[in-house]
Amino acid sequence: MKLSEEFTPLTEDYLRSCGWIKPSAKIYDYKKAGEGNMNFVARVFTTDGNFIIKQSRPYVEKYKQIPAPVERIAVEKTFYEKIRGNTILDGFSPNILGYDENNYTLAMEDLGHGADFLGLYTGSITITEQEIEKFILYLAELHKTPAQPFPGNASMKALNHEHIFVYPFLEDNGFNLDNIQEGLQLFSMTVKTNKKLKAVISRLGQQYLAVGASLLHGDFYPGSWLKVESGLKIIDPEFAFAGDAEFDLAVMLAHFKMAKLPDRLTQFTTECYAAKNKINRSLLNQYTGVEILRRLIGIAQLPLSLSLDEKRVLINEAGSLLI
Repeated sequence: MKLSEEFTPLTEDYLRSCGWIKPSAKIYDYKKAGEGNMNFVARVFTTDGNFIIKQSRPYVEKYKQIPAPVERIAVEKTFYEKIRGNTILDGFSPNILGYDENNYTLAMEDLGHGADFLGLYTGSITITEQEIEKFILYLAELHKTPAQPFPGNASMKALNHEHIFVYPFLEDNGFNLDNIQEGLQLFSMTVKTNKKLKAVISRLGQQYLAVGASLLHGDFYPGSWLKVESGLKIIDPEFAFAGDAEFDLAVMLAHFKMAKLPDRLTQFTTECYAAKNKINRSLLNQYTGVEILRRLIGIAQLPLSLSLDEKRVLINEAGSLLI
């Protein structure tokens, strides 16, 4: 069986053929697992316990009009294998139960019921300093992990590069931001027509594409963080690559700012990381600025509770961080 638009890895025959269900066990239910953008993810319920099935397809699951490299699931598998044995990183990560390379499907441990941190944007959940310290412990330890050997993940980096450093800043990209919030399209032009700012972003994008010294998660934002009964977990490393450590931290900080967390928490986060690893503050600021901009005026929108004026303030702050 090869990957196709119609293929779904939830048939009992398929799961049994992969050896992911014990002969004596039966499937009695399955449900969508989480709100991930990139992949098809489901929780499979069996009489012998539950597990997670994750399949990459040749497009972004949430935006099927956007092509995406189907081999990204192999990078995720390699990422988990690479950090296996590190007692700190292991504690945040699911175990791999099986992998079908022909159908780009990964079977993983079910980490249990819980929730991600997307509620930070609406204020429906909070994050504590203790939780931030734990996420920073993971991030700092990950960045100390020898980056090589590791797949270049060039296709995923190219996809991310397009949507972080290029597409949001095209004057006519076909994406009308007024459909997101009235007045946002007009204000976005102050960024899209700023040649000095765009030149800085272009140079930063080239640095992002280069091979760096640190192993990165690649998408370290609240949707990749889980809180379950056993503690905090980190998932979805399909964007993982060897790059600048500042990129992961900057994504975290940018999302804290867009979630309107107090400045003291963003400062606490930065200093907590700085106590463990060196930081290029200028580079950190630039990556933070571009992540804010691409989320506010790009296609990868978030469930933000920000007024147009609040977005203006953030866009202006992001520009200051970049230049």
